Amino acid sequence: MAASVNNPPADGRVILALGANQPSRSGAPRTTLEAALARLESVGVRVAALSRWRRSPAFPPGAGPDFVNAAALLETGVSPEALLSLLHEVERALGRERRRRWAPRVCDLDLIAHGDRIAPDAETLRALMALGPKAGEVPAPDELILPHPRLHERAFVLAPLLDIAPDWRHPLTGRNVTEMLAALPAAARDEVEVIA
Repeated sequence: MAASVNNPPADGRVILALGANQPSRSGAPRTTLEAALARLESVGVRVAALSRWRRSPAFPPGAGPDFVNAAALLETGVSPEALLSLLHEVERALGRERRRRWAPRVCDLDLIAHGDRIAPDAETLRALMALGPKAGEVPAPDELILPHPRLHERAFVLAPLLDIAPDWRHPLTGRNVTEMLAALPAAARDEVEVIA
């Protein structure tokens, strides 16, 4: 799991969203996600903060059991590209198979943000963010997209992130986590429940 070293992000925050709704060889979803964090720490990616654990319904509705979700702030000197590759390695090691979008999964590690970096560029990010509900109709991008283009729509990302980085600002929109979460419908916020 070698990774290239790069300068740390300008605002010092690397944000990871975690989710699982299927058991793995490591155990139940939360146990699997805890194993994922331990694997990251074992290769020098420090977990600086971890949110409370939450439960959220699968998407689309009826697509499987509820998810266990959390968010983490990571400290690492590796580049975003190297970190994304490392996250995919950890997912595979825990049994994730990428067959189709929004399928049930044993481990989902999403690189949400790497400081204030926008990748590949603001124009591409704006276009992906504008897709809204139509995002599922287009193939997932092969390239690294930062920040995650759907984060502002996802209570299961924003609610955990509120625990550990409420003031983090989206580098393109300028809205912070508190503002993005408040902009979501109350029903979307209410379906994300703290479990631990």
